[in-house]
Amino acid sequence: MTALTDLAAPAKLNLFLHVTGRKPDGYHLMQSAFLLIDWCDVLHIDLIQGGQIEREDLGPPLPADDLIVRAARLLQQASACSLGAHIAIDKRLPAMAGLGGGSSDAATTLIALNRLWGLGWKRPQLAQLGLQLGADVPFFIFGRHAWAEGIGEQLTPLDLPRQRWVVVKPPSGLSTAAIFGDPHLNRSHKSVTISDFVAQPYGFGQNDLQQVAERLCPDVLAALDWLRALGLKPRMTGSGSAVFAPIEASLVLPPAPAGWVVHQCHNLEHHPLLGWCSSDE
Repeated sequence: MTALTDLAAPAKLNLFLHVTGRKPDGYHLMQSAFLLIDWCDVLHIDLIQGGQIEREDLGPPLPADDLIVRAARLLQQASACSLGAHIAIDKRLPAMAGLGGGSSDAATTLIALNRLWGLGWKRPQLAQLGLQLGADVPFFIFGRHAWAEGIGEQLTPLDLPRQRWVVVKPPSGLSTAAIFGDPHLNRSHKSVTISDFVAQPYGFGQNDLQQVAERLCPDVLAALDWLRALGLKPRMTGSGSAVFAPIEASLVLPPAPAGWVVHQCHNLEHHPLLGWCSSDE
């Protein structure tokens, strides 16, 4: 095997996000439900016999040391692998959106290189390594819709009904650090249970980050109001600035304001690369 092509790196939606505390190291404790959707970046990876890690941007240029490169080098170092890779990325997901695009790219990179390099790592090993890159990376390696706790790495699989969604990304982006560092963020949401959530999965709870985001980025409120005017019940995903709402297939959306990205999608059954590594410890 010398190449792997058309590798999907799907986005996620946070159906709700409650901040329940803060750890001494600064990471926030949370509860959330992560949903995989069929809006994806696409990666193509070629084997290099030397140890070089190369990235080719097929779409918008990415930072030189982005999560794809960092993930590849981290796995290379951790596994003592002498092989390298040329990784081409067709970046379709907007950045600074709360959709987890960078973390998903990193997860797909780890899963694919584990196969291409013949490492045989199990999913828990990859997830533990991925946590060094970001709190969302283990979810994408986990590969299923999930109830998340801790800093987002404690995952329990969820079965969720198929649903159509509209996702709106306004022009402005938001810094995750700015949201979580805001002094007005509520960090003491009372803990809830999975049974609370499954009773109404697509209308449960709230996103505790949304109020801060609306103040820091007026585009978030504008996007929410645009969807509300259509009779929908939107909320922000992650730390924004993208917002989303469940919709019926018959809904016809009006033209969006200039510069907005509006995308209709469905939730996936599971991650497209779920079967590429074993869950055995």
